[in-house]
Amino acid sequence: MTGEQLSSLIGEIYDAAIEPARWPDVLAQLACFVGGSAAALYSKDAATKSGNVHYDCGASDPHYKRLYFEKYIKIDPTTSGHCFADIDEPVSTAGILPYDEFLDSRFYREWVRPQELVDNVSVALDKSAAGAALFAVFRHQRHGLADEETRRRMQLVAPHVRRAALVGRAIAYKGAEAATLADTVDGLRAGVFLVDGLARIVHANAEGQAMLSQGSVLRTAHGKLLAADTKATRTLHDVVATAGGGDDALGIRGIAVPLPARDGERYVAHVLPLASAARRRAGASYAAAAAVFVQKAALETRSAPEVVASTFNLTPTELRVLLTIVELSGVAETADALGITQATVKTHLHRLFRKTATARQVELVKLVAGFANPLVR
Repeated sequence: MTGEQLSSLIGEIYDAAIEPARWPDVLAQLACFVGGSAAALYSKDAATKSGNVHYDCGASDPHYKRLYFEKYIKIDPTTSGHCFADIDEPVSTAGILPYDEFLDSRFYREWVRPQELVDNVSVALDKSAAGAALFAVFRHQRHGLADEETRRRMQLVAPHVRRAALVGRAIAYKGAEAATLADTVDGLRAGVFLVDGLARIVHANAEGQAMLSQGSVLRTAHGKLLAADTKATRTLHDVVATAGGGDDALGIRGIAVPLPARDGERYVAHVLPLASAARRRAGASYAAAAAVFVQKAALETRSAPEVVASTFNLTPTELRVLLTIVELSGVAETADALGITQATVKTHLHRLFRKTATARQVELVKLVAGFANPLVR
């Protein structure tokens, strides 16, 4: 793929932020670019072993997709690794657990192998105590295992997918095609500002106008959008100016610009370039270079399992055994649920006792329960 083609793909990613119906086609292009048979945007919760597909390219077998969320998500040995990975950091199966161990798992035998899949490379787009939002490309036998080139390509597009996904979530637009971006944003609870390349405001929705009136997080001077914090203003203006250089110019900048408020509250801004024809069309009647979405920052809490794993330096497999044995109590039941042998469960259990300075399963139950208390986190 040429540089021009990559720029075009990045533009398509951003178009999907305001026209969600574009996501299936965009994900198909992303699967082709990264190297895979399918791609999806989905969310998973390692604690509750649940999840949901938001968009996919339509290439996945509907039967297996349904089976995954009904049954196999509970025994997927890669879930914790994907959910706990750093934002925008590509993670493949071999980066989570030894590949031989993956091949021996019930999950591989019953769900992966029948589809002739061999690998999955994903990036975390957003994380919270409730789980993680993920972008993943699935590798077929003909593609082989993910390699450095796969990860390099994933790193090229991941920041743009993340920005588009976060902006799309802020818009949460469920209709067909927006007549204008202003029509779409005027009813949003997030503050939205359409600005030109110099950060001059050409349109603000009702919530944005309220933010300007309060002056705690944002203000305006000489028609320009300013943050209450001087450093945040410089960052925001730099990102907006860069947005005028095209979709691929921003990279990771402007995905989430911190905006501290005078009253101590914390806000975050997401900047969406309005460079493509589709986004210019959506911003019709306005000479806008970018759309700035501002909302309160979510409390940066990690999920209880992630905190447990970090505190005791547990591997993804050890964490999986810990959570399952706490839920089911017995070694035999845990082995059956995870599709591994009882001997393997006992091996991991002894490691868990050593790492957590415990000696009995009941102590492990109390330990996990303590971390589940929100006051502990």
